[in-house]
Amino acid sequence: MNHKPKTKVFIVTGFLGAGKTTLVKRILRATPDLSKTALLVNEFGKVGVDGSLIRQTAAADIVELSSGCICCSLKTDMIQVLQKIKYEYSPEQILIEATGVADPVSVVEVLREQPLVAEFLLEKTITVLDSDLWEARESFGTVFRNQITRADLILLNKVDLLDPDAIPVILKEIKVVSPKALAIPSLHCNIDPDLFWAVSDLKDKDVQNRAARTGSIFESYDPVKDEYADPDLDRTDISQPDKAGFQTFSFKSQAPMDKAGFDDFLASVPLHLFRIKGPVKFENQTRMLNFVGGRIGWEPWCETDFTRLAFTGWSVREQDVLEQVNACLKQMD
Repeated sequence: MNHKPKTKVFIVTGFLGAGKTTLVKRILRATPDLSKTALLVNEFGKVGVDGSLIRQTAAADIVELSSGCICCSLKTDMIQVLQKIKYEYSPEQILIEATGVADPVSVVEVLREQPLVAEFLLEKTITVLDSDLWEARESFGTVFRNQITRADLILLNKVDLLDPDAIPVILKEIKVVSPKALAIPSLHCNIDPDLFWAVSDLKDKDVQNRAARTGSIFESYDPVKDEYADPDLDRTDISQPDKAGFQTFSFKSQAPMDKAGFDDFLASVPLHLFRIKGPVKFENQTRMLNFVGGRIGWEPWCETDFTRLAFTGWSVREQDVLEQVNACLKQMD
């Protein structure tokens, strides 16, 4: 009896704002043939944003899950969507961009569910690590920890925020926490696509040589016992966001924002509201906002019809925040 080969699964994970979408866009642009590749995007929150960003670039088929975490609250949906993708497209590989609060342990468990285990093979987990968050890693809990310890490839991203002398030190510390992972520094997730797609049958030496050709640093390091290795802290159930400490809500409006008022709002955002993402409509233009932990990033955005923002934080007074945003709307004469 002839059996179809299993579809290889590549998971891109990483904490909120680390650069996952940037990585996926780069890989999609740089990969010559995407005819046998499907892309599954998940955005934690009521408003999916990353799928819209990627659609401007992608040649691959995209399926987006929103309003929950890909690995828990949408577990049934994920199983159904993967089965549908397999049946309709028969892809050789699927690239899953998981939300920043997804525990890769739970994602892997979904892939082990019947009947997925007979159809799909987890090939690689790629974690994008915001270098600016590493020193405070103990504050981010089990999800952040598992994103590091379960990775096969770790991109230490945004290395321009680091002292150059700190980069090899952090890479060694990463190797202590995740000995099996290949850890390389990156700026704007700029890596060799062959390194991204490299599969398990490549020799370690081969992979290291590929990393070296990108100008990245790879150093072997003897693993030692680390607090992240505690087996009792192996997973977090985030089927309900409030149990994991995460809170998410959204804002939409067709009215333009007052630029000065919105800038004042961003300057006053408390630390526990650490992520705001989405297009913001001003009077003469619309721009894509990526706000992470007090850092503000703006990019051009071609759609101009409305503002659509997704917020993520801990113990945030949603009504107060939405009132502040509403107060930024430009008063029409």
